[in-house]
This record gives sequence, structure tokens and C-alpha cells, in this order.
Amino acid sequence: MREILRFEPLYQERVWGGRAFESTFDRKLTSDKPIGESWEMVDRPEAQSVVSHGKLKGAKLGDLLKKHGKDLMGPEWSAGKPFPILVKWLDCRERLSLQVHPPAALAAQLKGEPKTENWYIADTAPGAQLIVGLKKSVTRADFEKAIIEQRVEDCVHSFKVAEGDSILVHSGQVHAIDAGNLILEIQQNSDTTFRVYDWARVGLDGKPRQLHVHESLQCIQWDDFEPAPVRGAPTSAVIAECDEFRIRRLVLGPGEKVNFPGKEQPRIISVVSGRLNIGGVVLGRGDNALLPYSGEFNGVADEFGIVLVTENFA
Repeated sequence: MREILRFEPLYQERVWGGRAFESTFDRKLTSDKPIGESWEMVDRPEAQSVVSHGKLKGAKLGDLLKKHGKDLMGPEWSAGKPFPILVKWLDCRERLSLQVHPPAALAAQLKGEPKTENWYIADTAPGAQLIVGLKKSVTRADFEKAIIEQRVEDCVHSFKVAEGDSILVHSGQVHAIDAGNLILEIQQNSDTTFRVYDWARVGLDGKPRQLHVHESLQCIQWDDFEPAPVRGAPTSAVIAECDEFRIRRLVLGPGEKVNFPGKEQPRIISVVSGRLNIGGVVLGRGDNALLPYSGEFNGVADEFGIVLVTENFA
């Protein structure tokens, strides 16, 4: 399989969403509701990515894995295994809930899935922040008291971000995204989120959204104090590495070439700025594509840009 795979985005309404996918990526949103997420690459029972271009147009990602799993993912790929990564764009016009994802040791017990994720800031409003981890010396007792007194913000670690910053958020880390951020989220294939606090907000139906305080308190990593983001820089580098995946940032000048050798591993290409031409296929800002294991791909930057390469997930 030597064809670059691109997929139709799956848009998700969210109370905190906006219209940035139209204004930033020049996409057409058919709904007038607030759109908070664009699922770019997903293989789940409730959501399937569909190939948008080429000879395989119309094929579902899950079906391709069943029929061509070893070509797509490599000779060690296990039949029936779902695609291990979920790629999303997040348009956070308002602050998201304070939440946590269950660690692997607790996920089955809590009837959920672990979820480690990386956030890359593609655009941000002045002064926008992220919340990840706890302030130094905060204890579980402090946190539980703050929930009752509606002052959880006093317990969590917040920091300002700029375009190009990123942070790896592990299962068990309490976190939230502040208003004004456009984020590329690359994560484990999971959709389990426990909300511990929602800033007294109501949902799209006008009712308070469900909280999962009991589950959250079991999951939160209580010794996770003030983790630091990876700040943006005009150099290529590894920006995230964990058991689930690795993400490399490629900073490419006009005409600069990049090679993705065949029969090494599958890779996900995410263009966060500029344009990358791979074998005549032009990927622009906001585009994501899957490069199969069995193909070799050569790219050239049409203009200055930044490309994220996700690998080590097969």
C-alpha cells in the first residue's frame, strides 16, 4: 500500500466550541452549532474515519485494517486490533471542564480506557492558558475541600501558552484547556473523560453537565506538581515521547525535502503551518494524513512551515 491516506473530518458539537475550523482552515461547517472538535483520524465503534481521496476513497479505516493491516501497519500487526491513535483538532472558544482520564491500572475497574494525549498549540488568543497538574504541595484533602467550596482553580497549575507550544498530558493528570486555544490533540484511541469540575457551566441543553467526582478523585495523580510545557522553537525536535507514541516537530523551509522510508513503520503527518507536497499530494494547514508502513514517501515544503510526525505507535 503506497497511497497516502486522507480522511473526512468528523465534527463534534461542544458547548465550548466555535467556528475556527472555517476561519482558520477554510473548511465548510454545515451545522450552525458550536463545533469544538474535528476528529481527523479515528477507528472506534461509534466513529469511523472514511478515506476522502484516491483509489481507496470511501473506505473506512477499520475495514482497511482488517483487509490490509500488515501493509498499513507492519508485519507484526495483530488482526482485529483497532487503530491505536485518535487525532483531533480542538477549537476551544470557552474553557473546557477540569477533567482526568483513568490510568491503565484503574481503567477497567472504572469501565473506561486510559488516555495519554499531546496538545500542540496551533493558534491562541493573547493571555490564553492551559491547566495541567496541581500547584505545589496541594493534597487530596485540599482538593476535595476546594470542590465543596467551589474554588478548585486555587489548586491547579495554570500557565500561559503561545503558538508552537505543546505539552504531553498523561492519564491521571488533572487538566483543562483555557478559552482561546486552537489545539491539535494526538492521543491514545480512547474516549473516556471524567469531569471533576465544570466552572458552574451548563450544557447545550441548558442543564448542568454530568460530573464524575468520585471517579476523578480515584484517578488523579496526587504527586503531579506543575509540569512544564515544551516551548515553541524554530528548530526540529522531538516534542513528545511516551509508551504510546512519539511526536517529532519538523521545521521546513521553502523547497526543503523530507524522506519517510518504506517498511519502517506507519506515520501520521500533521501540517500545522505551511504546505507539504508529498508525491504530488499537497497537504495544507490543518491537514492530517496516514503514511502506510509499506510505502516510501518523499515530501518537499512548498513554503515555510511546521509539520508534526507521529510514530512509534504500531
